Amino acid sequence: MFKNNSKENIFLSSAKELKKVQALSVCAMFAALSLILNQVASITIGPYIKIGFSGIPNQLADYLFGPVTGGLFAGILDVVKYFMKPDGPFFFGFTFNAILASLIYGCFYYKKKLTLKRVLLAKFVVFLVVNVILSTLWLDMLYGKGFLALLPMRALKNVIMWPIDSFIFFSITKVIEQTGVFRPLKRTA
Repeated sequence: MFKNNSKENIFLSSAKELKKVQALSVCAMFAALSLILNQVASITIGPYIKIGFSGIPNQLADYLFGPVTGGLFAGILDVVKYFMKPDGPFFFGFTFNAILASLIYGCFYYKKKLTLKRVLLAKFVVFLVVNVILSTLWLDMLYGKGFLALLPMRALKNVIMWPIDSFIFFSITKVIEQTGVFRPLKRTA
């Protein structure tokens, strides 16, 4: 999964991205886009299911700048999104989920050829660990609805959204790559 047979390389390289003005500028642009999408492009179905597109800029940051930069970006952005549009009590578990998801995506995408298979696998890991298991646990802790009572509905939602989200992210990223917008960013990585 990692290039150069070393886990440390991917994390060190990603941490070095934080020193680059270009990376920080692009992350700021992605943050603005994510905040806009969070305000206008999400569908809430009951108190437990939310379908949104604000995660796409987060994943683009993970793809371009790796797990460390992406995780930091996701953690800060999660808190900012909450204060801009709170949809329940603040709970650090969801911020942890955002950071963990970015770490996972960054490990799968950073400095690697993006394929649909890679995106499907990364999304599956995130959906299973972060969305189904951890988010269900946090919802149980917050609302006391019972982990096993929430699990089937959340698992079904994620099984349905898994190929859809994967295809949307893969397609958008490939289209953007074809325009050449990412070339200068990848050259400096």
